[in-house]
Amino acid sequence: MSKTTIPTVIGPEAYTSWRRTSLGTITETIEHRLILDMMGDLAGARVLDAGCGDGVLACVAAERGAEVTGVDPDRAMLAAARSRAAKAGVQATFLEGRVERLPFPDSTFDVVVSVTVLCFVADTRRAVREMARVLRPGGRLVLGELGRWSVWAMLRRVRGWLGAATWKKARFRTAGELRGLAEQAGLSVTAVRSAVYYPPVSLFARALAPFDARFAGLTTFGAAFIALSAVSASERSKT
Repeated sequence: MSKTTIPTVIGPEAYTSWRRTSLGTITETIEHRLILDMMGDLAGARVLDAGCGDGVLACVAAERGAEVTGVDPDRAMLAAARSRAAKAGVQATFLEGRVERLPFPDSTFDVVVSVTVLCFVADTRRAVREMARVLRPGGRLVLGELGRWSVWAMLRRVRGWLGAATWKKARFRTAGELRGLAEQAGLSVTAVRSAVYYPPVSLFARALAPFDARFAGLTTFGAAFIALSAVSASERSKT
């Protein structure tokens, strides 16, 4: 099997099971709302979902008028994404590939988004450089990653130590680390935001989710999810 066909450790069934729980539904809703807000107006935009998984975010972007391409190394994920797009009645293209070697020319997309992907990628600097490379002049990169200093991260580390394949090699990041990756790729960070301050328990999620934005206004410490937006050098030169 070539490197471009190595599947991820998380399959589409895991995503489906996660969304069936109230914890999963609440958490994914909060994360996607934050990411979509940072992506901005998508009408007519060329969008790349790098590490698209089963295509949920890509389909929402297409519904908002974007011309969407999703890339993922897992063929099962791509099949699920194509099925989702067909059922939703939206146009989106899904291709096999890895974020470290994106199969596109320079300056192809207006927006590149990547959610909980870098935590499973060994060469994260190369991955972010690739995302920056395929951005058009003035394009926007939006990253969403798992925060390091949270109860969620602590429990996932323990599961990794106990042998869970998904979390064994996962890497959790701080806001500063995400900022550094974007700046090293030649991008200018425009915003860093965070979410999911409750522990991974449905009862707490239901009770505390309405107050999540208030916690986010105070600190990124304790957040299970951190998001960053950055723009290319050409847009910086205009401001």
